[in-house]
Amino acid sequence: MTQEYCLLGRTGLRVSRLALGTMTFGEQWGFGCDEATARTLFDRYLEAGGNFIDTADAYTGGTSERWLGRFIADAGVRDHVVLATKYSFTDRLGNPNAGGNHRKNLLRALDASLERLGTDYIDLYIMHLWDRLTPVEEVLRTLDDQVRAGRIRHYALSDVPAWYAARAQTLAEARGWEPVAAMQLEYSLAERNIEREHIPAGLALDMGVMVWSPLCSGLLSGKYRADGRGGEGRLSAGGRGGLEARLTPRNLAILAELERVSQALGRPMAEVALNWVANRPGVASVLVGATRAEQLESNLRALDFDLPPELYDALDAASAPRPQFPETLFSDPFQRLVHGNTDVADRPPGYDDGTWITSGDEMALPFIAEQASRHEGNH
Repeated sequence: MTQEYCLLGRTGLRVSRLALGTMTFGEQWGFGCDEATARTLFDRYLEAGGNFIDTADAYTGGTSERWLGRFIADAGVRDHVVLATKYSFTDRLGNPNAGGNHRKNLLRALDASLERLGTDYIDLYIMHLWDRLTPVEEVLRTLDDQVRAGRIRHYALSDVPAWYAARAQTLAEARGWEPVAAMQLEYSLAERNIEREHIPAGLALDMGVMVWSPLCSGLLSGKYRADGRGGEGRLSAGGRGGLEARLTPRNLAILAELERVSQALGRPMAEVALNWVANRPGVASVLVGATRAEQLESNLRALDFDLPPELYDALDAASAPRPQFPETLFSDPFQRLVHGNTDVADRPPGYDDGTWITSGDEMALPFIAEQASRHEGNH
């Protein structure tokens, strides 16, 4: 793994471009790994230079958090790792307040996660799923209070509507609260719907995107091929985990193109799929998970090569989502009608490098002085 780090949204927090997802730490759900294997995966991720580790209170009944807390303590790396965990799901059926996004559950869940993880602060606390009920002001104010109390450093939103994330960030800005650092969302060659609203919102409002399921629940892992070849047999013949439902004509075409590109590069399909999504606009970090050491090793090599532009574009074209309303109105001929049938540039050349800036900006002073001198010389 190339030791590459980036800032997470509008923060100074440096995180690895590949994060370690730990939903597989524990065997309670019928998949996953035992503690010895989980420790091996954790150690190998750190050895490879990774620092960003993601878990949740709901993962494997709390086992993931407990094991992770022990691993971090034993390795003495609490200050080194960026630790993320989540809340929203209940662990007490029949109690309506033991789940959801509201203040009572947020504080209850945070207390429990801190205890399981054996730490007194969380680097990134994530609302796991929009509950459709709790006012966004209540969520943000409670999270901001926890930042001020030092119990969390930053926070993020997972699996929320784009309008909700945009409203949250705008409220945080207006009220001087801690801003939303990131959105954690599903994204892959086979699942690109967040490009419609979430990615533009993240880019405009400085919310980095943390990608989950970058291999589309294993569809893009390299085990399967569009023609039915693969180590697990034909997906259409009762594939596990509901994968057979993903055998749409579009996804079969994506698999075929992914296989072609991987053969051209001499790289496994999973590495190519991870590389593609990690280099999409707005993406800060991609969660990779594994149940075996060799799976993790392959995932960690996903950023050790560059996708040539023509192959990147081929994957993009094969997986491009079809435009939907109102996106269909955001391109020609409608935009030409809006702009009087003229070609209108977004901004003048040099706008983003400081050339075109207001006179109130100190960066502009040398440029303004130069222009004023030239103007005087012409008179």
